[in-house]
Amino acid sequence: MKLYIKYMVSLRCKMMVKEELTKLGIHCVVVELGMVEILHDITYLQHEHLKYNLQNSGLELLDDKRGILIEKIKNVITEMVHYSEVMPKENYSDFISEKLGYDYTYLSNIFSEVKGITIQQYIIVHKIERVKELLLYDELNLTEIAFKLHYSSVAHLSNQFKKITGLTPSFYRQLKHKRIGNLENV
Repeated sequence: MKLYIKYMVSLRCKMMVKEELTKLGIHCVVVELGMVEILHDITYLQHEHLKYNLQNSGLELLDDKRGILIEKIKNVITEMVHYSEVMPKENYSDFISEKLGYDYTYLSNIFSEVKGITIQQYIIVHKIERVKELLLYDELNLTEIAFKLHYSSVAHLSNQFKKITGLTPSFYRQLKHKRIGNLENV
């Protein structure tokens, strides 16, 4: 049986989920991004206790099928953009559809209806967040970042970055250096 729990990607959250399951005598096989696989069905009482305890910890047990599907889509995108060393070579729509086993049009319609933005817009926002991280690490130049995140060009990356943040990537990186300089002068 699988339970779907909405939580941030962190070791701390993962441990909190495991701890709550253990307290209720629920043995889990796998705790992954947003999903827990348990060995046996749980009682209604265990379910309600788990739901209540998770809410008190700032986590959420997802019960409705649409909510679960939305979380799965978000998790695939987060994993793809933030935690995968190599972005998929195929279209994002094909990748997401294949990963979740649903037709992309179906996924897209549900996502847009529930979240109020398209999957593509959600991906762009996450890619720009990833660009910000990479700019702050200062290990890659813009050309390397554009290549790593499958932008067609540095200009395309820069245009999207400015559209989302209001800043150019170069100016964003300079702000980091100014902040560090200001801290050193204190």
